[in-house]
Amino acid sequence: MVTKMKKQTKVNKQIVVFLCLHCLLVIYSLGAVASKTAAKEAFLSFPFFLFYGLNLFALGVYAIVWQQLLKHISLTTAFCNKSVTIVWGMLWGVVFFSETIKWNMILGALIVIAGVIMVVKSDA
Repeated sequence: MVTKMKKQTKVNKQIVVFLCLHCLLVIYSLGAVASKTAAKEAFLSFPFFLFYGLNLFALGVYAIVWQQLLKHISLTTAFCNKSVTIVWGMLWGVVFFSETIKWNMILGALIVIAGVIMVVKSDA
């Protein structure tokens, strides 16, 4: 029974680590949104500095939390999951920039997700 509880605790910890990783990847992808928004502003204007500051903040948070997550997850799994930002980028493009998603983008995203699932399962 103790072994079963330890195994369950380990699984719960892995779930929390993956959730933290994907929340971090959302923050990372929002940094790209801030950067693209800053590029649309007048150079050296307040909005320009604001959005680039948000981008730098997102990158700083990402860098610090990424290092902490690597203590709990393999580097291969972490980098493989980073490719999920492609999906977030498509979503943010629609939400913030009124871009359209085409069928080939969806197909590519599905291939990326399938690859992530394969790597994560084989790493476990």
